[in-house]
Amino acid sequence: MSNGSDGNMEGRAPGGVRQFFHQISQMANSPWGNGPKGGKDDGGDGKRPGPRNPWVTPDPTDPLRGRKPRGPSALDELLRKGRGFGGGGGSGGGGDGGGFDVAMAARRWKWAIVAVVLVMVLLSMVHIVPPEKEGVVTRLGSYSRTVGPGVKWTLPPPLERIRLEDVRAIRTMPIGSPNATDENFVLTRDQSLVDLAYEVRWSVRDPELYFFQLADPDGTIREVAESSMRATVANFDLVQAIGPGRVEIEAQVQRRMQDLLDQYRAGVTIQGIAIRQADPPSQVDEAFKEVTAARQERESAINRSRAYQQQVLERARGDTAAFDQIYEQYRLAPGVTRKRLYYETMESILSNVDKTIVEARGVTPYLPLNEVQRRLNSSEADAAAAPAKGGQ
Repeated sequence: MSNGSDGNMEGRAPGGVRQFFHQISQMANSPWGNGPKGGKDDGGDGKRPGPRNPWVTPDPTDPLRGRKPRGPSALDELLRKGRGFGGGGGSGGGGDGGGFDVAMAARRWKWAIVAVVLVMVLLSMVHIVPPEKEGVVTRLGSYSRTVGPGVKWTLPPPLERIRLEDVRAIRTMPIGSPNATDENFVLTRDQSLVDLAYEVRWSVRDPELYFFQLADPDGTIREVAESSMRATVANFDLVQAIGPGRVEIEAQVQRRMQDLLDQYRAGVTIQGIAIRQADPPSQVDEAFKEVTAARQERESAINRSRAYQQQVLERARGDTAAFDQIYEQYRLAPGVTRKRLYYETMESILSNVDKTIVEARGVTPYLPLNEVQRRLNSSEADAAAAPAKGGQ
């Protein structure tokens, strides 16, 4: 009986638990047995019915052996479930349907993790390039290709990576500031200094060259702009640099910068140069302002004299054309033309004289035409004033 009980416990519980319940079964007045071994009430070896020892295998000669065997006790179920949760009997417990299948749960978690990883990898392979940008694809750090706008596919990182760059944006780089305390002095041809503040407008033409040709593209553009500006201003006087030569300076600086950057294979396009400030040093600024005002006044006087000169020349040209026309008429009819010239000349002279001369025969030598004209004018004024008084 003990051997059967031990064999049964080896399949159901650990050794310490089996020994504990075996001792309880040997105690008197125990729910597992009512007396010592061999007694009448003993459920193990005695013949008197009593509580059956759960740890003892029934005797084949027991008269109660023909009864319907009972199922596993609650303790057996508890121990079996404990073995299932502990991982010791997961496959055996799965057959009964009451245990937790750890292997199946592990497999499910593995598949879930694999699915999440696959989704993340697929998402990292899809890239949307906006219309105003281009993408530079690198494979293991080296240049692979340049892609245009749209939905693009690449290998998952770190095999391939994509870097987007706006190729349509016009970028502005200010050099020198009109409001800054530090001055950006540039030497002119006449050994003078001019404080310049200007802006460089540029854009990316080739993203591949822009990313991989130069270590610091922005710094290179700034240095090229400064060197080009100094080389260009050195060919102009101070007066030209701060006045009428600024447009020419901007054009020459743009050409110089573009030539240098093309030699460097920078992959950028210079859109333009804008000079915001061109002033002499602050120590002599007041004197240069006075000089500038005097120069502007001189220019104004020169412009006025040129305008008067043009006016006189036009009047002379008109008189010359009129004389040519009169001469042509004089050649055709000298007598008539001579009288006409005499009459027109006398009319222009005597039109402002307060006298009337009549040389026809039978006419009174003196006619008070001026007095008659005055009286006529006064009578007309009185006639015009009479209706106004009547109305009042």
